[in-house]
Amino acid sequence: QVQVVESGGGLVQPGGSLRLSCAVSGSILDINRMGWFRQAPGKERELVATITVTRNRNYADSVKGRFTISIDNSKHTVYLQMSSLKPEDTAVYYCYADILRTYAEGLNAYWGQGTQVTVSS
Repeated sequence: QVQVVESGGGLVQPGGSLRLSCAVSGSILDINRMGWFRQAPGKERELVATITVTRNRNYADSVKGRFTISIDNSKHTVYLQMSSLKPEDTAVYYCYADILRTYAEGLNAYWGQGTQVTVSS
């Protein structure tokens, strides 16, 4: 059984910073990629940032220069450091991980429950 658990969400003022964490646990052979998506009410879930275990990174244009994604392979944990936050960053942030649980299954995506980030004065 694989668990993906996010933490670090909360309420911050515009211009503030917040760090999200996502830890993966359970029976895992390997992790290929982890990342963050977000979803605001009435909108589609959108990519925020992804990172591979080799530390290749991709960011949405809207967060480039403000957000930094990192990964600790030994801890199976990904982080999203968010700075210069804007009200439009308000959303539920979901962590995902492409995980190799068994060789027969291949890679599958696992999702966390989400953590709320609210940017407001």
